[in-house]
Amino acid sequence: MRYIEISAQLKEISFDFFYWFSRFEFVLKENKFLKNNSEGAKAEPSWQLFIEQFKEQYQTTQEAKHLIELHPKRQIVNKYHEMDWLPVGIKHCNNDLCTVITMLLTIRNNLFHGGKHGDIDLDNEERNIELLSIGKIILDQLANQFEYENDYTRYY
Repeated sequence: MRYIEISAQLKEISFDFFYWFSRFEFVLKENKFLKNNSEGAKAEPSWQLFIEQFKEQYQTTQEAKHLIELHPKRQIVNKYHEMDWLPVGIKHCNNDLCTVITMLLTIRNNLFHGGKHGDIDLDNEERNIELLSIGKIILDQLANQFEYENDYTRYY
């Protein structure tokens, strides 16, 4: 999809998703969910620590179930050394929170890094809007469920 072909609605929901995804990563850093907490280390958010802390308490919502059904794809290198797309792997997950976070990270990575051709779903504007919209709702729900709304929304 070329830039001039992207609808205003898709541009807006893309920005919203990026904005709120970034705010949630701020939540992770602000609440010490860090990949490395050594002095001088880069302050990188750790989704894995968040998952470990909350996997037992997480309550899967209808939106989360729908996102799992939509199952975003990840770009891979196929046996011919070409770019291809497959549903993102979730074998590493043993809980619903891990699965949902994997889906959110895939949406973010595809939007920012992913190839922009090679799969019928990539140019499906309706599906992209749905993935981004549901992703944003789930980020809101995570902030609410685990009481991080203030950091997430910047209301102190």
